[in-house]
Amino acid sequence: MELNRKRILVTFLMHLGDLTLTTPFLRALRNAAPDSYIAMLVDEKLKDVVLHNPCLDEVITIDKKGRDNHLLSLWACAHRLSAMHFDILLNLHPNERCSFIDAMTKVPVRAGTTNWLFRPWFRPYTPLDRTKHAADMYLDVLTQLGVRELRHHGLEIFPGPEADAAAREFWQHAGVEAEDRLVGFNIGSAVETKRWAPERFAAVADALASEGYKIVFFGGTMDLDMVRDAVSHMKARPIVATGEFSIGELAAAMRRCALIVTNDSGPMHVAISQRVPIVAMYGPSHPDLYGPYTDRASIVTALPPCPGCADGMKHHCDDPRYHGRCMTDLTVDQVLAACHGWLDGTAASGGTERRTV
Repeated sequence: MELNRKRILVTFLMHLGDLTLTTPFLRALRNAAPDSYIAMLVDEKLKDVVLHNPCLDEVITIDKKGRDNHLLSLWACAHRLSAMHFDILLNLHPNERCSFIDAMTKVPVRAGTTNWLFRPWFRPYTPLDRTKHAADMYLDVLTQLGVRELRHHGLEIFPGPEADAAAREFWQHAGVEAEDRLVGFNIGSAVETKRWAPERFAAVADALASEGYKIVFFGGTMDLDMVRDAVSHMKARPIVATGEFSIGELAAAMRRCALIVTNDSGPMHVAISQRVPIVAMYGPSHPDLYGPYTDRASIVTALPPCPGCADGMKHHCDDPRYHGRCMTDLTVDQVLAACHGWLDGTAASGGTERRTV
């Protein structure tokens, strides 16, 4: 299918981490269609992920869990998109809201994936390949359309000048000097079973603080209780940036860090988009499918592996004998060893393979 010199709409209404994982697709699409007008429909709360992306000409938003959380609003969105006269619509995830909007939008060509109810509207339809990483899975949509050269730069978030300025101002007010080495901590996760214990994060933070690193806690307002818990176990006094940043500002602030220590969560992917090394704790989810899309990451898992999480992508263990062990058996010493690998420079010199420790 010819993609160049077209008006193309990309639709995606999933979560922070998932949206960040679409950015390689956007780069590959722009390379395949350099003279096309490319717009993207996203959740309004997450627009910072793509707002300043140079591969897009326009970002269109809906407030999917707020004012637009009803059928009439989704229908109105489809009517608005129809009036924009796109030539091609590309959907990347079978989310029900997005699939309905896509099916109701008048456009000559709909392609990509969709909810099973709307498959007759999509030609070609792209089935999701759950055996590969999500970022590569989204690229399959282009492969289905005949694109053979899928060049991209990995995950990319461009914070924009206002977000850059806000991050600089925050660090200045926090007393961070040019020579300081910051280690960031992202201890939250929307899924409770993906969370490592706050007191263990505190132990890692204290150990690194004693070596001269400045500690900063990131995350959203929903993570404040967990961060307060972690800080209460610490001897050192960290910088608490939890709930202080928009997504764009978070990306700009994370760029200042020498390392991010994180659970499997959306902010982990934001850190990766800024080329910051990460140490990621993984338990019930599968890093080969939704893990760090970078060679600058160490994945830490329980040793020996938890039998209840052998096939990955579970939020709980079917066998109660193993429930939670994937995270509780993951030790402070393991995480510190992975941190030192990046902070001392030994991990970076060990090749380009993403490392599991």
